[in-house]
Amino acid sequence: MANSTNTGSKTRKRLLATAASVALAGAIGLGAVASGTVPVMAEAVRVEGVQAPSFADVVEQVTPAVVSVRVQAKVEPVSDRGDGNFSFDMPGFEDLPRDHPLYRFFRDFRGDRDWRNDGGQRGERFDRRERRERARPVSQGSGFFISEDGFLVTNNHVVEGGSTFTVVMDDGEELDARLVGTDPRTDLAVLKVEEARKFTYVSFADDEKVRVGDWVVAVGNPFGLGGTVTAGIVSARGRDIGAGPYDDFIQIDAAVNRGNSGGPAFNLSGQVVGINTAIFSPSGGNVGIAFAIPASTAQDVVTSLMESGAVLRGWLGVQIQPVTPEIAESIGMENGKGALVSDAQADGPARDAGIQAGDVITAVNDREVASPRELARIVANYAPDTKVDVTLWRGGSQQQVSVELGKLPGEDQLASREAAPAPASNNTTLEDFGLTVTRAEEGDGLVVTDVEAGSAAADRGIQAGDVIVSVNSMAVSNSDDVAKAVAEAEGAGRKAVLVQISRDEGNRFVALPITSG
Repeated sequence: MANSTNTGSKTRKRLLATAASVALAGAIGLGAVASGTVPVMAEAVRVEGVQAPSFADVVEQVTPAVVSVRVQAKVEPVSDRGDGNFSFDMPGFEDLPRDHPLYRFFRDFRGDRDWRNDGGQRGERFDRRERRERARPVSQGSGFFISEDGFLVTNNHVVEGGSTFTVVMDDGEELDARLVGTDPRTDLAVLKVEEARKFTYVSFADDEKVRVGDWVVAVGNPFGLGGTVTAGIVSARGRDIGAGPYDDFIQIDAAVNRGNSGGPAFNLSGQVVGINTAIFSPSGGNVGIAFAIPASTAQDVVTSLMESGAVLRGWLGVQIQPVTPEIAESIGMENGKGALVSDAQADGPARDAGIQAGDVITAVNDREVASPRELARIVANYAPDTKVDVTLWRGGSQQQVSVELGKLPGEDQLASREAAPAPASNNTTLEDFGLTVTRAEEGDGLVVTDVEAGSAAADRGIQAGDVIVSVNSMAVSNSDDVAKAVAEAEGAGRKAVLVQISRDEGNRFVALPITSG
């Protein structure tokens, strides 16, 4: 009896030990140790933390508003002379007769194969008509709708030279579009699709709130592939890439390639912060440096194009240059902000208001002007015939003049100066500046006949043939005038003088340090 009790006790202990082992194995995620039980597998690793943002929601909403833009131009490769022969647009083959052995080669090479074996008459008429109507591809880019009735924005360089325009929707549907207007100065253009439907469209963001480091999503048509999405951040603002007088680009590092031109860069709210226009690329492909026209610039230009088909800008009529620290020192300014007037153009609004070469424009309607580029943008934002108050730095103090802006003329209408006079004899040496000068034969000024290598004048780009018009806003016609201007500057405690140089029908200013010997 005792043995039976001991045996039962041992059995119960073994069962309890087995149950405890199974429970422990399940608790720590191991396979069961008891035979005949279902294995329990360990859980996969999963990290709970901050996840990278997804752009899928933004892309889903904005993609229907982004389109591909195909541009074609009509050409007439062969011209009918009216005598049964054709004139090919190739030097030396203008009068190639129809029975010449090379005629069929050129015809086939150009794709003019649809000729009939009926003496050529019917086929000839058909072929001429088809060739005249043939359109060849010019370019393709991207664009986006900005209104539900079919207005869309792209780049001017995408549509330039085109005669027919096709918009390819996100779903592949092709629609004809007409050109509403272009603005080459900002590289913007507006097209219109005439369809009785409501298009998905997007709006412009307030780019003043755009910060370096913000996420952006670029949507476009790179290499003709169709709707392609890339993402990046705002890398910089206010970039001047030499594309035009109103450069103020946003730099982004989202992948942008050929064909993306005219496409939008969105913020995470689905608003357009910029229009992709240019890339920096030694190889021709994406290297992570792209430039977009800011939304604020685009919105103003696009509105004007939609309303009138053109952009009317205010015109001040001045040639301007930056104010360097040396120039600021030479004219007694505490900082280098502003735009130095190198010339006030004849019959321009600025000259009529009394603005003259040597003035520094520091503000327009109390809006501070930090640089020549900013002055150009500020003035361009005003309509012609608008009166503005221009603040100047002249003669060591601030002045204010009222100017009625004119209409910005075309490039061929801009006023230009007469050519600089030829050098004369009786050279005079301005040793302190490393210059040899002579009086101009006609008009005022001193013609530079020689520049000493390594001198202050040479370092600042003065060349033989330049004409010194003034020193510290004082007209000069001989070396005594220069000496007087330098003496006045020294008496005012200045370390440099401002020299006005005329070259190649234009003016510029340089600051030359005052030295002894």
